[in-house]
Amino acid sequence: MNDKHDKGAMQVDVTLVRELAALLDDTNLTEIEVEDGDRKIRVARKIGGGAPIFAAPAAVAAPVAAPAAAPAATPAAEPALPAGNVVKSPIVGTAYLSAEPGAAPFARVGSQVKAGETVLIVEAMKVMNAITAPVAGTVKAVLVDNGQPVEYDQPLIVIE
Repeated sequence: MNDKHDKGAMQVDVTLVRELAALLDDTNLTEIEVEDGDRKIRVARKIGGGAPIFAAPAAVAAPVAAPAAAPAATPAAEPALPAGNVVKSPIVGTAYLSAEPGAAPFARVGSQVKAGETVLIVEAMKVMNAITAPVAGTVKAVLVDNGQPVEYDQPLIVIE
C-alpha cells in the first residue's frame, strides 16, 4: 500500500490505521474514529467478527455509512443513571480506576472529590489520559470496572 497519492488527494497514515486496527483487537471494540483537523479516519470491525474495515473519508464532513443490521440496544437494557454530573469518556480506550495495579482507586462511591481532581484514567494507544472531576462533590456511582474497554462519550462516573 502506498502512503503517497496524487496531489490534492488525501494522504492516509497507514501506520495510524494499523495501530487503530490493533486497538480494536486489543479492546474488543467495534469501531474507532480519529479526527485531526478536517481529516477523519474510521476503522470498524464487521458485525460478527472478521477483518476490520478501514475508511478514510475525504476532508468533507460527510458521514460514513454504518454497518448494516447493527443490533439495536433496548432502552430497558440500560439502567438509569443516578442524578448528578455524569463524567463521560472523551476517548475510546481502557478505563483504569487507580494509578497502578493494587493501588487505591482514585474515587469510590461515597468519596468526596474536588473539581479538577483525577477520578480515573483512560488509556488510549499507550497514552494514559487523566479524567478529572468537572465539579466538586460526592461520587454517586462508578459505572465502569477496572480494565474495562470504554467507548467515546460513555458514562464513567456520576458526581453529585
